[in-house]
Amino acid sequence: MHPQKYKHLFFDLDRTLWDFDKNNDATFHELYNHFQLKAKGVENFETFYRSYKIINLELWDRYKKQEITKETLNFSRFYDTLRKFHIDNGELAREMGAFYVSKSPLKTALYPGTFEILEELQRNYQLHIITNGFEEVQFIKLKKSGLDKYFKSIITSERAGFKKPDPEIFHFALQETGASIEESIIIGDDPEADISGGKQIGMDQIWVKHPPLKPANGKATFEVDRLSQIMKIL
Repeated sequence: MHPQKYKHLFFDLDRTLWDFDKNNDATFHELYNHFQLKAKGVENFETFYRSYKIINLELWDRYKKQEITKETLNFSRFYDTLRKFHIDNGELAREMGAFYVSKSPLKTALYPGTFEILEELQRNYQLHIITNGFEEVQFIKLKKSGLDKYFKSIITSERAGFKKPDPEIFHFALQETGASIEESIIIGDDPEADISGGKQIGMDQIWVKHPPLKPANGKATFEVDRLSQIMKIL
């Protein structure tokens, strides 16, 4: 280890530490059953969930570009999915959105080795979170999963006013934490938000290649297949 090179480690949360896909799957099974969607005409859970993920991804892209608000995102991803199954019910979509936002962050599945690596890194580095997720949701995730005690600062895109990969959220994070670019590194799963975002301001990056992998545009400073390999880099 060479702790003198870096002092501040900026972690992404979803799909880097917090197992978003596993937690999301569990939440959607609860949602499907709670709202009795099969009785409402949504015969197949997998088809419903697949449709939602496509619509949600498109809406998140618009949200990142600040074309829609988070309220519109949370309503439309359920309303538009229900419409795919010939259910035109705005009230149901709102209730599903509220259910999802309240239940999802209570899930606690993390990637293997998360606690072990954070415990080790905490001894030599200042750890921070930098995330595009909704502020109220991300804080609950961190607390419920037991991650909050490891991080000195939690930087959300809502508080910063900018979303990764916008350089401004990284500059905001550096100002908040008193870190310099040279002594900082961003650790995340997203080649665009985390890796390209770090590159834009000259911050080193560690790409955590948790499947399913997103297409990368160029190479990161470092790449790992699992969290435990971070120790070989720092």
